[in-house]
Amino acid sequence: MEREFKLTFFQKNSEKILNTVIFIILIVVTLPIILGYLWLIIRSFSVDVVRGFIPTQFTIKNWRFLWETMEGYTNIWKATLNTLWVALGVMGIEILITSMGGYALSRYNFRGRSFTMKFVLVLHAFPTISLLVAVFYVLKVTGLLDKLIGVILLKASLEIPWGTWIMKGFYDGIPWELEWAGLIDGYGRMKVWWRIILPLVKPGIAVTAVFGFLSGWSEFIFVNTFIFSQETWTLSKYVKSIIGDFRFVDYGLVTAIGLFYVIPTLILYFLVSKYMIKLTIGGVKG
Repeated sequence: MEREFKLTFFQKNSEKILNTVIFIILIVVTLPIILGYLWLIIRSFSVDVVRGFIPTQFTIKNWRFLWETMEGYTNIWKATLNTLWVALGVMGIEILITSMGGYALSRYNFRGRSFTMKFVLVLHAFPTISLLVAVFYVLKVTGLLDKLIGVILLKASLEIPWGTWIMKGFYDGIPWELEWAGLIDGYGRMKVWWRIILPLVKPGIAVTAVFGFLSGWSEFIFVNTFIFSQETWTLSKYVKSIIGDFRFVDYGLVTAIGLFYVIPTLILYFLVSKYMIKLTIGGVKG
């Protein structure tokens, strides 16, 4: 009787027990990340931190870069605008091309379609660092060296393959009947795509936009390699310059700048989190 009661109890509460176990595992896995951000916040507002998370004295001096231009460095707001320009540029180019490319791969049965889809993935697999020498030569010849537009075009070209596959997955989830209905009503193929199909893949566009924006916002390798003048610095190079020699790092200043750098990405994530969830529903199809 007791054994039967135990079996019945576990059968009825198996889902609850499983969810509890998963929740505990997630807490354990994410705890180091949470503690890292907590230390970042505490350290940016304190003169010094001892024994991990105990601030010795509150200060806003670490945030002085917001209202003054530090000697030897570019203005933080200029670097922020440059970073925003790169992020928006990468996002815009990626949305424009992937929204059309994903539709073509999803709906058109042309010769070489299978090869094209595989080749697109191969392009995304190329490590960025392996392209630096060739890209440096191309930028020098085209006059785009030390210009943000060169970084934007490079970064967008590397993100387009992945974005195309994401958009293809969302297009695959839309029934053909909707397009046929539009064609029967007299719409052309492009008009059907613009008026009927494109509004239905807004979650896919949002996901692609987020990935494109974050990719441009966090870009470092191309910026550090191909950008030289302080007028075209982005935040990633600004942070790198602040770190400088590891023996003389002002950790309070570094943590404040790091926190300033990461805040926009956190805000963006919370704003579009519902669309990110839909990626697992629509973006993996096909």
